[in-house]
Amino acid sequence: MKRSFSNLTPVAEEGEIDITPMLDVVFIMLIFFIVTASFVKESGIEVNRPDASTAQSKPRANILIGISDMNEIWINKRRVDASQVRANIERMHAENPQGTVVIQADEDATTKTLVAVMDAARQAGVYDVSLATEER
Repeated sequence: MKRSFSNLTPVAEEGEIDITPMLDVVFIMLIFFIVTASFVKESGIEVNRPDASTAQSKPRANILIGISDMNEIWINKRRVDASQVRANIERMHAENPQGTVVIQADEDATTKTLVAVMDAARQAGVYDVSLATEER
């Protein structure tokens, strides 16, 4: 008794859509965009910085402090009283000890407020303090 091989072939199943490769591509793209995205820190206000011909970029500036034209001090998009600047800088410097302080002062801000913020940074133990300017 001979059996034919045609009876041994599997029955064709209904067509199914396999979405696993598509999900792999989507997750790879998500990882790519997360890794390549640049996370920009902002002080919280828009200031008109003064011009300077010797302006340089600071690569590790992680503590940004904004001073508005009305002498308001902003850190992490919230207004901060002058007496609280030192404590905020100490906390942020503890999170990243290699970071620097960059002050984004409006060109109409008073020198008194600028010096008070610089003094608070030095009292907090951060001696690498820079002033943000616009390049000419």
